Amino acid sequence: MSKKRNILLSGPFKLASALSFIGLLLSYLAPFIHPSSIPALPFFGLSYPIFLGLTIFWLLFWGFFRSKWAIYSLLVLLIGGKLHFRNFALSNAASSNSEPGLKVLTYNVRLFDLFNPDFEEALKSRNEIFAYIRNEQPDVLCLQEFYRQDKPTRFEIMDSLNALLQTKDYHERSAHKRATRENYGIALFSKYPMIARGDVMFESQGVQDFNYCIFADIVKNQDTFRVYNVHLQSIRLNTDPHIEGEEVKTYGSKKGALAVYRKLRVAFEKRAEQARRVVEHFKTSPYPVIVCGDFNDTPMSYTYNQFQLFLQDAYRSCGWGLGTTYVGRLPAGRIDYLFYGPQLYVADFKIQKKTPSDHRAITCIFKKHQ
Repeated sequence: MSKKRNILLSGPFKLASALSFIGLLLSYLAPFIHPSSIPALPFFGLSYPIFLGLTIFWLLFWGFFRSKWAIYSLLVLLIGGKLHFRNFALSNAASSNSEPGLKVLTYNVRLFDLFNPDFEEALKSRNEIFAYIRNEQPDVLCLQEFYRQDKPTRFEIMDSLNALLQTKDYHERSAHKRATRENYGIALFSKYPMIARGDVMFESQGVQDFNYCIFADIVKNQDTFRVYNVHLQSIRLNTDPHIEGEEVKTYGSKKGALAVYRKLRVAFEKRAEQARRVVEHFKTSPYPVIVCGDFNDTPMSYTYNQFQLFLQDAYRSCGWGLGTTYVGRLPAGRIDYLFYGPQLYVADFKIQKKTPSDHRAITCIFKKHQ
């Protein structure tokens, strides 16, 4: 029995454990090193859940056999420290303060399901999104992958949003297609007056690029807030013929994998630069800051860390569980966030349970410290 046990616990298992440990340790470094410095490192940050799961498995496996490798597994997990708490929350504590706050809803609406081949299904999805917004009645609504046409059509957007929010005060930045008179981008609606509005410019912003950052200074009662709506660099895998569709079978998996690698690498670096620009901008704000939107990066990323250095993550302050916001084809998990400055605190936080989009909406109530 002892001989069989030694064979079982020999080289291959120890090698697999060591590789898991190395992968998890490298994922710990990803938030702190710019993606252009070590291009492979962000991939380890993206794979953090996998390496974490493997390390926990090896902890249990080696613990069962009472091997010292169980201690190694535990040490690797402990080295991560507070980084692990970026990925789940256990607070879920709402404020008992009766003072009214600012209710913000951020939602990547995936163009309201515009390109669904079944037009009736697209209308159904659009109406479900409208119904959710109507039910939540946010003070401020931030939409990513926003769509509208210059003239109302059967797939009408603007009039419905203005009616259900009872406001015409909004700020938008979008790419305009002249041929079809359509607009694709992001939008920020407010029930309260916007005394100023503007954009944080990124490098490349064309018709095929929906990644923008806009902001507005909003006055509610006696308080003024600066709210940023961001949509950082998308991976846009489905625009590459080597990744999706029949072309994957034609060109083979190796070429497809290289195409994915190139797109991810470019996206990591672009998001880092975009995050830098947004951070530099909000650091000069004269008002309490709220930054929300689709960041397209996980909590174990350099992008997330740039915001976390100066702002608080509302989910970590008042959320519960894993907080998954992306529910599309890729298992990206939590990539939509609501950050806020030190003058504010979170009174309530909620993530949408069922969505017609590939993202879940996030709703949060912010209040000022007295």
